[in-house]
Amino acid sequence: MARLELKDVHASVAENGEKILNGVDLEVESGEIHALMGPNGSGKSTMAKIIAGHPAYEVTEGEVLLHLEGDEFGIEVPEDKRTWDLRELEPNERAALGIFLGFQYPAEIEGVTMVNFLRTALNAKLEEREELFSEEEDDEEEDEAGYDTSPMEGPADEGEIGVAEFQQLLQEKMEQLDIDEKFAQRYLNAGFSGGEKKQNEVLQAAILEPEIAVLDEIDSGLDIDRLQDVSNGINALRDEQGTGVLQITHYQRILDYVEPDRVHVMLDGEVVMEGGPELAKKLEDKGYDWVRDEVYEAA
Repeated sequence: MARLELKDVHASVAENGEKILNGVDLEVESGEIHALMGPNGSGKSTMAKIIAGHPAYEVTEGEVLLHLEGDEFGIEVPEDKRTWDLRELEPNERAALGIFLGFQYPAEIEGVTMVNFLRTALNAKLEEREELFSEEEDDEEEDEAGYDTSPMEGPADEGEIGVAEFQQLLQEKMEQLDIDEKFAQRYLNAGFSGGEKKQNEVLQAAILEPEIAVLDEIDSGLDIDRLQDVSNGINALRDEQGTGVLQITHYQRILDYVEPDRVHVMLDGEVVMEGGPELAKKLEDKGYDWVRDEVYEAA
């Protein structure tokens, strides 16, 4: 079990100082599904990137914390390494601790097959995690060494997870998510439909087994069949792996298939309202103006 906690988070664009987040408070635990809703420009995607460590944004106030219970990752996590300030970690270190960001617009990379990319990503995460929990400090050597493998190099049997073991894992995950096996031999997102790209984001999360997955508008541009496929994959992340999911969305429709435990509404860089699944239905019927009126009248 893990818990992601944002405490009074203020954040700006690093390049020009434009303020976007104005004191966000939010918590998501493993095994829960949370929906984050709000109009365009309210700060939802910025918050997702802040959690993942995107360098274009800077946290100016507040805390972004990941709390571990101590039995994650198949090891006994030491007491002094059970709470991490994510602001102090690089994106790859956050990923090693179980943070995953599913992109709204995934990149296309020719020449890198899905299977090579996923195995390289998994082994890199495991290697980084070992470094984070190691009692030895050898940062200088790590910086010079870098990673030994690249997804461009093909299936060299290196890393903690070998080729044969990974093939079995990948097959299990693809069957779990009802994804065609041919999918894995294609180049990363190259020529993929919008729905296939979103399915690929869920497959990546299934392989990497994060504690908390932040999915940024993964339902955008999906027809009803792909929406159901992606939704089934998100439910499997929670039900089969115990992943906590923060689902950023504009629309109620995906929440008909992925029922959230909690719904959060963001306006002007703040989470201003929270409730159960019924809140999302009310937003679908009435829009956001009533939220704005209610919040600012109360203030």
